[in-house]
Amino acid sequence: MPPPTPSWGRTISNAIGWVQTDPMYLVFPGAALFFITLAFNVLGDGLRDALDPKGARR
Repeated sequence: MPPPTPSWGRTISNAIGWVQTDPMYLVFPGAALFFITLAFNVLGDGLRDALDPKGARR
């Protein structure tokens, strides 16, 4: 992505230099990226379990 476009990856990359000064610059975008990835995985697993007829555990 071009530099004016915000992204969590670029924010995390830029925060590496600030870890000694204030680690929260790295913790918040890292946690946000972790939790959104976890949410999409849980959502995908739930949809697969709900919609896959062959994987039914009944």
